[in-house]
Amino acid sequence: MEELTTWPGIVILYAMKAAALVRRRVVVAADAFVEVVIWRVPEQVRSSRHLFKYRLAYVVKERCVLRYDNESGKGDHRHTEATDEPYTFSTPDQLMADFEADVARWNHEHGRS
Repeated sequence: MEELTTWPGIVILYAMKAAALVRRRVVVAADAFVEVVIWRVPEQVRSSRHLFKYRLAYVVKERCVLRYDNESGKGDHRHTEATDEPYTFSTPDQLMADFEADVARWNHEHGRS
């Protein structure tokens, strides 16, 4: 047990836990919603160069038509109905602005107001 004790004067710092910054689901139409989850994490997610873990999704008629995320190993990227492509993350505010612009563009292209 001696090796499990702390020497006098030694401080043990426990790892900071992830902190939820945004966790929200907003119904934007009878058949559509936006879900946004952004966490500040204590260490970079593998393949990302920042301290945020996120997923933002636009779901229409029970189908995810647009998603931004940074799953471990894939890094920052966005999914559309047809593609997966890298996304250049800068800040959570810019992430939200880019996602909102893509949702508006998708709605315009698909005749939704």
